[in-house]
Amino acid sequence: MLNQKIAKILLEKNAVMLRPDEPFTYASGIKSPIYCDNRLLLSHPQARKKIVKGFIKLIEENGLSFDVVAGTATAGISWAAWIAAYYEKPMVYIRGKEKGHGKENKIEGCIGPQEKVLIVEDLVTTGGSSLEAVNAVKSISDNVVGCVAIFSYGMPKATKGFEVAGVALHTLTNLDALLDVAIEMGKIQEEQKDMVLNWRKDPQNWLSTR
Repeated sequence: MLNQKIAKILLEKNAVMLRPDEPFTYASGIKSPIYCDNRLLLSHPQARKKIVKGFIKLIEENGLSFDVVAGTATAGISWAAWIAAYYEKPMVYIRGKEKGHGKENKIEGCIGPQEKVLIVEDLVTTGGSSLEAVNAVKSISDNVVGCVAIFSYGMPKATKGFEVAGVALHTLTNLDALLDVAIEMGKIQEEQKDMVLNWRKDPQNWLSTR
């Protein structure tokens, strides 16, 4: 299955690392048993090629028809560019915040008010930045056909956010699939899977309830 194949790539290239017994510390101060840095995939041509092919398959399987590909800055830009090149479609990218000079653009590139837009992300955590990108596009065109991403933790907050926004999120793989593959690869033990899933339920208080 596609989600398992992509999960294996992420683990093999250390784009996702699991350390339930030696948690990572996020910039927010939150402790986490998992860390994702999909930008590492850019340095591996064969893995990168498989990710792009996966995106194409995901788009085709979900019948996503679009006029413009929009990549989120900065991690989604390269993937959006490869997808746009494959479909020979225009591409834009969406800044995390408006540029502080010149025209103060949030979106770089052109989107018409009637054009259908596909948003490309690399990772969805709580969904906050992804939904900001959705809202930025909707300020120009209320025709966001969906958001595609490499990986999602499947956090309830993100799921709810996309539902409220009325935008479908499609991912190449997710935390549940990745944990099963990680067990098969000997990256974690079966009992450690529950530790990671408990983190997903309540990241803020996970360490104190272990």
